[in-house]
Amino acid sequence: MRTTLTDIAREAGVSTATVDRVLNNRDGVRERTRERVLSIAANLGYLEEAIRPALLPTGQAFLPGGIVDIDIVLPGGTNTFINNLADRFADIAAIRPDVNLRVHSIEGFEPVLLAEKLEALRGNSQGVGLIGLDHPVVREAIRSLAGSGVPVMTLVSDISHVPRIGYVGIDNRAAGRLAGYLLGRFMKAETGKVALFAGSLSYRGHEEREMGFRHMLREEYPGLSIVELREIRDDTERAYSEAVALLARHPDLAGIYNIGAGNRGISRALQEAGREKSVVFVGHELTEHTRRFLISGTMDAAIDQNPRVEAREAVDRLARAARGEENPTGPATRLQAIFKENIPEV
Repeated sequence: MRTTLTDIAREAGVSTATVDRVLNNRDGVRERTRERVLSIAANLGYLEEAIRPALLPTGQAFLPGGIVDIDIVLPGGTNTFINNLADRFADIAAIRPDVNLRVHSIEGFEPVLLAEKLEALRGNSQGVGLIGLDHPVVREAIRSLAGSGVPVMTLVSDISHVPRIGYVGIDNRAAGRLAGYLLGRFMKAETGKVALFAGSLSYRGHEEREMGFRHMLREEYPGLSIVELREIRDDTERAYSEAVALLARHPDLAGIYNIGAGNRGISRALQEAGREKSVVFVGHELTEHTRRFLISGTMDAAIDQNPRVEAREAVDRLARAARGEENPTGPATRLQAIFKENIPEV
């Protein structure tokens, strides 16, 4: 859907009249408010690329304190949501002259490699955001980085017991509970077999989603039993092969909850087995692929979050922390459940 003045006003915390004055270059708006509205309008895709440079301020006029070096460390691979998130950071880098924003991609399931990257950024960055495994070597690297004076922020999946300035992402436990509720509502029987797929339970976010899902089934749908949980490292081909084997082992499987990425592989397996209409399939993120699966009926629901908002929030908070400004905690990203029936209007 096209971004509206109301969307910009809500994100900026101002009235639509203020947004209108800013976008039409009228007087009566404080410079800091004008800069914020222009930044949000650009991040939300409202401004055309051709007019962004003319409207956006340059250098220190955007935020006081000069240019700061911000680094974002994301897992590589076939995860469409993560790739979309990386693209949103790239969009921000193109319109934020006050931030030197660098995005790094590493193997997402190798904690030692992530720890080494964080160590390499010590002394070379003024703020680091990361999606990382909740692993001892990663926690120690974060402590070392933060101890050197570099603010660290976790994204999408939090990490426990580390000195980070905040977490930007959804409440993953609530997301898991919502997934359990949706799957239970869509099931045609009160009893049945359910299987889970996860990228890795070393991601705290995936572990929290699993916990929330299991708790919901115990509380509301005790007749549904979880027969398997497969870790697929957020890889499409691995998801496909695991799903093929799963469907062969359980011809009476009634439901699948995919905690992380790999929806393409699972959907392919369901379609090839002719079971896309008989197995309830709930996953995450509204992407070009999940949109297609929802419309076809292969997926029944996708729990979505907003990578554009998450990227902007992370950069804003890291930049403020790097300049020593008070860092707002900010709200968590809103959960949104997308169903196959309303996809054409999304």
